[in-house]
Amino acid sequence: MGSLNGKVAIITGAAKGIGEATAKLFAKEGAKVVVSDVDEENGKKVVEGIKKAGGEVIFVKADTSSPDDNKNLVKKTVKEFGALHIAVNNAGIGGPLAKTADYPIDGWKQVIDINLSGVFYGTKFQIPEIIKAGGGSIVNIASILGQVGTANSPAYVAAKHGVVGFTKTAAIEYAEEGVRVNSVGPGYIKTPLLSALDDETLEYIKGLHPMKRLGESNEVAELILWLASDKSSFVTGNYYAVDGGYLAR
Repeated sequence: MGSLNGKVAIITGAAKGIGEATAKLFAKEGAKVVVSDVDEENGKKVVEGIKKAGGEVIFVKADTSSPDDNKNLVKKTVKEFGALHIAVNNAGIGGPLAKTADYPIDGWKQVIDINLSGVFYGTKFQIPEIIKAGGGSIVNIASILGQVGTANSPAYVAAKHGVVGFTKTAAIEYAEEGVRVNSVGPGYIKTPLLSALDDETLEYIKGLHPMKRLGESNEVAELILWLASDKSSFVTGNYYAVDGGYLAR
């Protein structure tokens, strides 16, 4: 019997990387999964894979930077599966790389809209349905850069710090109503976000982690699963790093 049997879960940014790994793991653990992404082609491939493995799943195309898309995503989830118990607000982008004075304003707006406002919009519309379902769990995906800074990514760092703070506030507000809200801070993980980096840069990044390697998407998914499940029933308002020791330095 899976740890998420009978639960309904939304996962944003689920067409690739951490979101894809989480969707597949949730389905394996018995959840009815809603795979959501702007990438319809790869999102539907994830759905097909889950169905072949015997899981219950649908795809809903949604842009997390749109309040209406987030509202519609929750509405379609409840219409299809009857309830909402779990949400993983995972969708995000890396954005441009530049020092603060040179950072493009349109790039700043895009990163904040997707990585921070998108988490707020998702959480805003997810909470009422989770309360109706008798409680549940929201997991917001932050980053190690939600705790520390790094050069040339001012928007990303600001957004991820914002996710951590926002998560704590939502957790406090809805703790008595049975909604747990936590954030996860992955280190550098082998996902499409790193695909633009050359081998030399990747080796340098590996060296920033005491384990001297990049993380795997499934390693992050396992932590998300624990936070989504009843096994973490007394856990809310917290930030959990899965970073190969990056933040220990």
